[in-house]
Amino acid sequence: MYMAGNSFSLDVAAIRERARQKMSSGPVTESYDKNTEDVIGVLNDVIATELVCWMRYSQHAIAAVGIDRAQVVAEFREHAKQERNHAMRAAERISQLGGDPDFDPATLAERSHTTYETFSDGDLRGMLQENLVAERIVIESYQEIIRWLGDDDVTTRRIMEDILAEEEEHADDLLDLLGGK
Repeated sequence: MYMAGNSFSLDVAAIRERARQKMSSGPVTESYDKNTEDVIGVLNDVIATELVCWMRYSQHAIAAVGIDRAQVVAEFREHAKQERNHAMRAAERISQLGGDPDFDPATLAERSHTTYETFSDGDLRGMLQENLVAERIVIESYQEIIRWLGDDDVTTRRIMEDILAEEEEHADDLLDLLGGK
C-alpha cells in the first residue's frame, strides 16, 4: 500500500498472495502491529472486570429495597446485562486473535480493575455510589487501553471504544440517580 500524492494504491496481487500463505493466522495480518499475547492478556483483564461488574450489579439489583427500588433495580439490571455483553465481546475478540478467554472464577477478582462490594439491602445510595466509582475506574482504565492500542489494533480499539461509550452512559445514569446533576 502506498500513497502517491493524493492518490491511494494497493498491491492487491501481493495482498492476495500473503492471504493465501497465512490463512491459519485468521484475522491477524502482517499489518497487525501489537503483540497478540499482550492484547489477549489485557482483554482477559477486561473480561474479569466486566464479569465482576456484572456480578456486583446483579447482586445489587436483587438486594435493593426501599422507596426508589424500582427505578434503581431497573438501572442495575440493564447495566448488568450490558456488562455481561462487554465481557462476551472481549472474549470473542480474544478467540479471533487465537487466544483463550479466561473465565476462571478463582482469579476474576484479582484480575478485575474494580472490586466487588456489597451493601445492606436498604443502602441504595451506597450501591449507587460504589457502582459509580467502579464505572469511573473502568472509564479511566479503558481510556488507557484505547490509547495503548492506538492504530496497532484498530478492531480491538473500536470494540473498547464502544464499550467505553456504554460505560460512560452508565456513569451518567448513576450520577442522575444520585441526584448529582
